[in-house]
Amino acid sequence: MDTSWIQVFVLTLAECVAPAGKTVCQEQQFELQFLTRADCEYALEQLVAAKSELEYVIVDRQKSGCVPSAAESEAYESLEAINAALGDSVGWRVPGDDASRRAVVQEDHRKRLANLMSCEDTDNVAPCKVGEIIVEDVKGDSVEVWKQD
Repeated sequence: MDTSWIQVFVLTLAECVAPAGKTVCQEQQFELQFLTRADCEYALEQLVAAKSELEYVIVDRQKSGCVPSAAESEAYESLEAINAALGDSVGWRVPGDDASRRAVVQEDHRKRLANLMSCEDTDNVAPCKVGEIIVEDVKGDSVEVWKQD
């Protein structure tokens, strides 16, 4: 196993959030990584649209956007090498473009999406949803965003 660098797209959302009853907002930014520019831009559109509807959030569109970057990733010689390294890991599945696996993931996504309230209804308390995007709990300065393909 070697390491390599892969292209990722970093979504930065800059916003100013005012607590209820306050006229001064607190500026904050968070970043998310995506493998494709299209996914990044779609998530940005959905987040900006959702945040724009909230009366206590101002999105700074000049500081928000998607930019290309790179991330270090483990590189394996073959599927057999991946299986040897990760085969006994919890949650491991063979990578590939298997339609049946995607269908299961999409069905799980739909079920979870149906059981979540919108972020607007929960005052952005995660987990919640923005359109078809699932926003998970904040861990440090990052937020996990899930989008159905």
